[in-house]
Amino acid sequence: MAQDVSLVGVIGNRVAVLVIDGAQPRSLRVGQRAGGVSVVSIDGDRATIEANGLRRVLILGQRQGVGAARGGDRQSAVLAADARGHFVAEGSINGGHTRFLVDTGATSVALPARDARRLGLDYRRGARGNTLTANGPAPFYAIKLDTVKVGDIELHNVDAIVLEGGLEIALLGMSFLNRLEMQREGTTLTLTRRY
Repeated sequence: MAQDVSLVGVIGNRVAVLVIDGAQPRSLRVGQRAGGVSVVSIDGDRATIEANGLRRVLILGQRQGVGAARGGDRQSAVLAADARGHFVAEGSINGGHTRFLVDTGATSVALPARDARRLGLDYRRGARGNTLTANGPAPFYAIKLDTVKVGDIELHNVDAIVLEGGLEIALLGMSFLNRLEMQREGTTLTLTRRY
């Protein structure tokens, strides 16, 4: 069964070009299966794949481990850098889809208020404070997230802040990352759960 899948190209909304377990790129139409991976749908620069009974959303240039956890294996996720060198991860908060920018400079997971509202988080009940962002000082609300998931890694009771302005994408900060091992090799970042 496939353990590693990269989305390296898309052709319209009908064909995804995938690298499966480091082999040569393969063009798969929606509904087609190869190497234990099937393409469910394509939307712009994203493809939904199914591997080992799990569905994942990959963005162009992103690589993820898709293997089911085996006894003794630790939860992990493998990310590929985008064209600007940033690591973007598809994941979820409390079961709701979320796109994260990996940010080791962020103290905690940080969410734009619009994402928090979409996820049904009652963030205004959190403790209010102020933080310094790249755009200057900004008010925030401190909350706890029940679950944050990226790849096979799922952590519970994660500290987060919600900002009502100045943030375009959720930041995967140190309240999540400090519970992982991070290993960068070139344009690849491997996250592995420590505890």
